Amino acid sequence: MTGAGAVHAEGEEGGRGGVRTALSGLTTRGRSFLAAGVAAAICAYVLGQSDLLRVGLLLAVLPLVCAAVLYRTRYRVAGSRRLSPGRVPAGSEARVHLRMDNVSRLPTGLLMLQDRVPYVLGPRPRFVLDRMEAGGRREVSYRVRSDLRGRYPLGPLQLRLSDPFGMCELTRSFSTYDTLTVIPRVEPLPPVRLGGEAKGYGDGRQRSLALAGEDDVIPRGYRHGDDLRRVHWRSTARYGELMVRREEQPQRARCTVLLDTRAVAYEGAGPASAFEWAVSGAASVLVHMLERGFSVRLLTDTGASVPGGGSDGFAGINQESADAAGLMMDTLAVVDHSDETGLSRAYDVLRGGGEGLLVAFLGDLDEEQAAVLARMRQRSGGALAFLLDSGTWLREPADVPGPSDRGGEWLRMLREAGWTALAVPRGASLDELWRQADRERSGLAAASGGEGP
Repeated sequence: MTGAGAVHAEGEEGGRGGVRTALSGLTTRGRSFLAAGVAAAICAYVLGQSDLLRVGLLLAVLPLVCAAVLYRTRYRVAGSRRLSPGRVPAGSEARVHLRMDNVSRLPTGLLMLQDRVPYVLGPRPRFVLDRMEAGGRREVSYRVRSDLRGRYPLGPLQLRLSDPFGMCELTRSFSTYDTLTVIPRVEPLPPVRLGGEAKGYGDGRQRSLALAGEDDVIPRGYRHGDDLRRVHWRSTARYGELMVRREEQPQRARCTVLLDTRAVAYEGAGPASAFEWAVSGAASVLVHMLERGFSVRLLTDTGASVPGGGSDGFAGINQESADAAGLMMDTLAVVDHSDETGLSRAYDVLRGGGEGLLVAFLGDLDEEQAAVLARMRQRSGGALAFLLDSGTWLREPADVPGPSDRGGEWLRMLREAGWTALAVPRGASLDELWRQADRERSGLAAASGGEGP
């Protein structure tokens, strides 16, 4: 488990406010004592009862003395927070570690520590810290959990001081906070062989010549350390010196995951909605392809591509790819419905071709968008589509054995265009659909007498 980085803050208990600040911290008990004391003093004055006056003064002075002592109490504490981990899948728990240090030379009294968390992460945690000696520390922790993906602020920390009689409470807040990122659920996928994909290195059909290093575009002169088996004898005889032949270097297989986020394409909301299934599916495929050595990218219907930097916009398997993978997961954590009505912007991004495998998670379609997807197929080495029919997701699985009439029509159009297209029923497992896509592609390849495109 890794921390998200400790957040340090420092507060001075006692504050800089005036008497009004101290009196505003009176609790219900303190206000009741003060009111009772004032009432007793007034009655004693009217009735001429000196004993009642002394009781009234005692009742009124006690909360005021407690507020004054608490207000003038000064000591300095430092607080820090650490998340383990800072990025957590939806439905999983993260632990928040809090640490308080007494950096003053005086011991503290009883402290009540409270951290502010959004409602979706659970109840607001509260802790009672006993007396801290000078230079001492206290550590506490609590767990948070959310079924909804997103980015949630944690903090700021609040310290509440109280007197032994419970007459007054003063609150001091730190100024810093952390952010917990709840990413979509990722489902492990089996290593199947889909049309248009390759294993990252070695057996991809797309190859390119190395532009630098040991292999040049044309035969070059022999260099110390070169393998003699690479000597190009014909060029050696021509140039009169040892020449080393060029070799082809495999190009990393690519995969583009297209996520349809159009608001008009989905109905319903919540963790069990079709849109959330599509987001989780896109995250699962991205992680799976990265683990298999693919260069991957995330594309939405708005034309936005993640990662956006680099010469080709894809993330590989080097150190930078780990950051790119985190960036894609962070993007999926906050992705929401778009106002787009079509997929033309995504098609414009794919116009260059050579995109490798294309995996699409699609909502409701119409004839125009189905035609756009048919043209997308021509720009990829292989295409796999998961079609989520909102009509079937709004009813129970037992009531909808298969896709609706319109959903079946779009499936046929995509398959005729060369897509491996599958309907996604409510509550379906991506693992099973992933295997089914492999079986269907294998069946089509066998029927055509070879491996499909």
